[in-house]
Amino acid sequence: MTSLRKLGSSDLEVFPLALGGNVFGWTADEAQSFAVLDAYVAAGGNFVDSADMYSSWIPGNKGGESETVLGKWLAARGNRSDVVVATKVGGHPEYPGLSAGNIKAAAEASLSRLGTDYIDLYYTHFDDPSVPVEEIITALDELVKAGKVRAIAASNVSPERLQESLDFSDREGLARYVALQPHYNLVSRDTYEGALEEVASRGGLAAVPYYALESGFLTGKYRPGAQVDSVRAEGAFKHLESERGQRVLKALDEVAQEHGAEVATVALAWLASRPTVAAPIASARVVEQLPALVAVADLQLTDADLTKLTEASA
Repeated sequence: MTSLRKLGSSDLEVFPLALGGNVFGWTADEAQSFAVLDAYVAAGGNFVDSADMYSSWIPGNKGGESETVLGKWLAARGNRSDVVVATKVGGHPEYPGLSAGNIKAAAEASLSRLGTDYIDLYYTHFDDPSVPVEEIITALDELVKAGKVRAIAASNVSPERLQESLDFSDREGLARYVALQPHYNLVSRDTYEGALEEVASRGGLAAVPYYALESGFLTGKYRPGAQVDSVRAEGAFKHLESERGQRVLKALDEVAQEHGAEVATVALAWLASRPTVAAPIASARVVEQLPALVAVADLQLTDADLTKLTEASA
């Protein structure tokens, strides 16, 4: 049985891989999404990441499609209490920004789509510097006090605003961020390491990195001359042109070969080993993509492996 990881100072315990829900209702239809969710839970997974804006960027979609699919699955399986549901506020076309009224309205809309009366982990998706942190935290605290949200978290926020938020929570005795969702992986380290990581570490926050596999580049399927049918292929192929990208791939190949593991599993295991990181996020469009992701729970990299990867990605 895979040991669950505590999420910061909260009472939430999560599987060391969060399943990304960004593909639900986008590149994965409802049947595919249900199959992926079933397989993830069967492998011991319990942590699903969504957002109210997923997938509003698709023509004909209005946002909330991912939450709707997830809600239907939770209802069909009757397993709401077994799943840590994370979603986000601030990016939905009808509920943009983080004003107090908007946070409240967006939360109600998310609860309705998810078919539940509580959200386990509620993120501010994008910081809104036009709104004082006092207003944001107070609105989130009201959701927690009402029992509609169990714990709060932040994403896409500056170190300064994150620290301000934590200080205000501490000063006023209000709900406090327990987690942070940064862009972080082997080829994107400066997006988290440094001031942001220091604030998270000092504040006891758990990191739940997104783009953990950098649009698929860190799965190893993007190689010189390879043809990959993916909406994210262009972004992933760019990393092949950099020296660091090539160094990282070489190190990943070597470590994967030593362990008889998939390249994606090794990339996720490096991330899961980093200070503050509780669970990287990765999504699977089809069930066949899932085993390499959930295998992170059982792959133990050596100190030498971790050093090799860390140095290659410097």
